[in-house]
Amino acid sequence: MSNNTYDAIVIGSGISGGWAAKELTEKGLKTIMLERGKNIEHIKDYVNANKAPWEFEHRGGRTQKMIEDYPVLKRDYPLNETNLDYWTNEKESPYVEIKRFDWFRGYHVGGRSLMWGRQSYRWHDTDFEANAKDGIGTDWPIRYKDLHDWYGYAERFAGISGNKDGVPILPDGDFMPPMEMNVIEKDVQKRFKDFYKDARHFIIGRTANITVPHNNRTNCQYRNKCWLGCPFGAYFSTQSATLPAAMATGNLTVRPWSIVTKILYDKDTKKAKGVEILDAETNKTYQYFAKIVFVNASALNSAWVLMNSATDVWEGGLGSSSGQLGHNLMDHHLGVGAGGRIEGFEDKYYFGRRANGIYIPRYRNLNGEKRDYIRGFGYQGGGSRQNWSRDIAELNIGGAFKDALSEPGSWNFGMGGFGETLPYHENRVFLDKEKKDKWGLPVLAIDAECKDNERKMRIDMMNDAKEMLENAGVKDVQTYTTEPVLGRGIHEMGTARMGRDPKSSVLNEWNQVWDAKNVFVTDGAAMASAACQNPSLTYMALTARAANHAVEELKKGNI
Repeated sequence: MSNNTYDAIVIGSGISGGWAAKELTEKGLKTIMLERGKNIEHIKDYVNANKAPWEFEHRGGRTQKMIEDYPVLKRDYPLNETNLDYWTNEKESPYVEIKRFDWFRGYHVGGRSLMWGRQSYRWHDTDFEANAKDGIGTDWPIRYKDLHDWYGYAERFAGISGNKDGVPILPDGDFMPPMEMNVIEKDVQKRFKDFYKDARHFIIGRTANITVPHNNRTNCQYRNKCWLGCPFGAYFSTQSATLPAAMATGNLTVRPWSIVTKILYDKDTKKAKGVEILDAETNKTYQYFAKIVFVNASALNSAWVLMNSATDVWEGGLGSSSGQLGHNLMDHHLGVGAGGRIEGFEDKYYFGRRANGIYIPRYRNLNGEKRDYIRGFGYQGGGSRQNWSRDIAELNIGGAFKDALSEPGSWNFGMGGFGETLPYHENRVFLDKEKKDKWGLPVLAIDAECKDNERKMRIDMMNDAKEMLENAGVKDVQTYTTEPVLGRGIHEMGTARMGRDPKSSVLNEWNQVWDAKNVFVTDGAAMASAACQNPSLTYMALTARAANHAVEELKKGNI
């Protein structure tokens, strides 16, 4: 192979990009993985992973300079000094908000696989059938049976810990031993089950933190410092799992600082022949050629790449012939829930800092129930004890104050909802030709919002949380809700959706672009609906399935 010709090109190195590289290289394809940001080496570059809180200059907080430099990231919890360099430089890579959209990005090898929340849930046929049933968006071209085996394949390799709970709406998977609930979570769970029987379920989260040693990775140490990079490799990331597997084949080349500006389209063959990149450090342009291209730059950037490609053939870019490219942008809406106090366990505590919580799967609009909205929501949460850092205003400084601070505070339990957002055609992204980034490239403009269905759903999300906690024995329950803003869920989906018809979708059932069958999109862009579960496990399964199909088609000479 020449130094610019490969069997496969993978654009992006996050969760789905890492999976694409692993699958393609293990099937014998010489592959180059292009990442627009810097390299981060496993363990060596996790510079803050073993620091104690007092070793950070600002104790892990944020400074006025950080608030000035990160006007988007400052809107929520991600902005702090502990992993600041994992987040995209917003001044170098701006975007345009037609409506507020909190876009939290990570441009480096591993992408957001280093910072993700790791909750990993299968979808159910109810989720894949919802669009067709409701007459919204486009029907998924696949069903649960098409992903069942690939879900298991992804779970076994990634290492998903969880319990086989037998919840109909939330299929069980191939799990490692589950993490344990703490004493008040077990108590709340018992009261919850006594009250709701099998109508609603309260389970330990299913998380991509391994609980037994696996593939040269050490099991979770209960430090809860995952987003600093894990030197034990205990949670699934590109660095801990897929990249080592791909590198072991000898078939992978990783090129950081490589901004893919376009996919090179051949009008005669009606296929892609490669990609063009801009070196982010030297501003030089290079071309790489391959038989297949996997686009895994995350939903919004994958749309950007497609929209910037083959514009001499399609004004809207490669994959735009249906009029759907860049449309149907989704996220999960959150920032609504409830919390309260638990009495009677003052003599109990828990071990370590479990990087996981409890989960209440969707129960609304199922089994014939109909609310004044469609689809549903789930909850994530947990119980914990206040520690010595709490503020006790009633006590004066002195011996009694110090003694009080040496004892844990009260037990609290809280949970927040994750609701499904519908695939509205008018929720979209497009190229803003006027505004440019540091490299002179057009930036994305985002025009998306929650609508009436989501707002109605949020009323239930808040009130149900209060009702469930009170029924489970939680005291002084307080609700909260915020203005629903897309982006905050960090689950962008839908800008290049799958479908059954090239007239109404960008991708077919195998994640191939209808307009160029050797281009595959397997990240969040491919999603035709959002469900309410965390989506990353579905990205993994879709990617492994598509890579397998791509290699089979390559061998047959079909692409």
